[in-house]
Amino acid sequence: MKQTREKRIVTIGGGTGQFALLSGLRDLEGFSVTAVVSMVDSGGSTGRLRDELGILPPGDVLKCILALSPHRNVARTLLLKRFAHDRRLRGHNAGNMLLTTLSRYTGSFPRGAQALAEILDAKGAILPVTTDSATLVAELTDGTRIFGEEAIDIPRGTQRERIREVFLVPHHSDSIAVYPPVLEAIAQADAILVGPGDLFTSIVPNLVVPGVSSALRETRATLLYVVNIMTKFGETHGFSGPDFVQTLETLLDRRFDMVIHNTARPAPDVLENYARQKADFVPFDEKDPFWSERTVVPSDLLDTTGGVVRHQARKLAGLLQGILKSIPPLDE
Repeated sequence: MKQTREKRIVTIGGGTGQFALLSGLRDLEGFSVTAVVSMVDSGGSTGRLRDELGILPPGDVLKCILALSPHRNVARTLLLKRFAHDRRLRGHNAGNMLLTTLSRYTGSFPRGAQALAEILDAKGAILPVTTDSATLVAELTDGTRIFGEEAIDIPRGTQRERIREVFLVPHHSDSIAVYPPVLEAIAQADAILVGPGDLFTSIVPNLVVPGVSSALRETRATLLYVVNIMTKFGETHGFSGPDFVQTLETLLDRRFDMVIHNTARPAPDVLENYARQKADFVPFDEKDPFWSERTVVPSDLLDTTGGVVRHQARKLAGLLQGILKSIPPLDE
């Protein structure tokens, strides 16, 4: 009797959205997971380490390792604890420092990440989308350019033009290259999950690395997109569901095979808190003709624990389990 192999799942993103997705996927049986992670984080401890030591930003990779670890709860408590006393360590968390040390000792950021994943028994592979240092640049509709993920992520002032495009500026060379194992993972994948996550600072930075969009355009894997629940001022202010999807499909020059969206609306008090940050619930009209030639999967995926709107890891994983099981492996 032929033994069925695990289905190969690739996730593409960064930040808390990818953390929630991987936290759910980690406990599913019959799947092997590879996380492709954006490398443009420039804020907080991550930004300081990048600027002071010239390493790749460790923050999003650390989140992915924690999400895929069976020791996640204990590891989060220990590795996300921030130093408070030593002048140079103050503000850094233990996980970023450990990943930095491992990367420098092994001689490469991917090997350092692999070593930390081994320590924490992470179930899956974590790949930086590139090993080249770069700055994310956003060009607005009025021609203004904003440099750095943190500046794009946290807009100044009360009003800002929409983002027209984002691109990467390399630090030490004339170009940026995709990390080769990323292309191998995409080529071998049965399904590829894009999002959830901040559109222009977590997802698009992966897709503008040369080679990634073309690999996704050519893949035979099922390509799925998980739409954000809330808009974000300065990035996706005023966006509806089609705006999110169309932005990515234009960049990829292909359609998603499936679009997943949350149907549950947060409570009024939660929405009021977000409105103060100029963030709104993403409208999603399934009768819109835009969806007529796309497969849309609506479901209650909402989690508002602590007043923060996010995708609930178990709900998302439960939905994806059924979807992914129905997708035949490409070699069968």
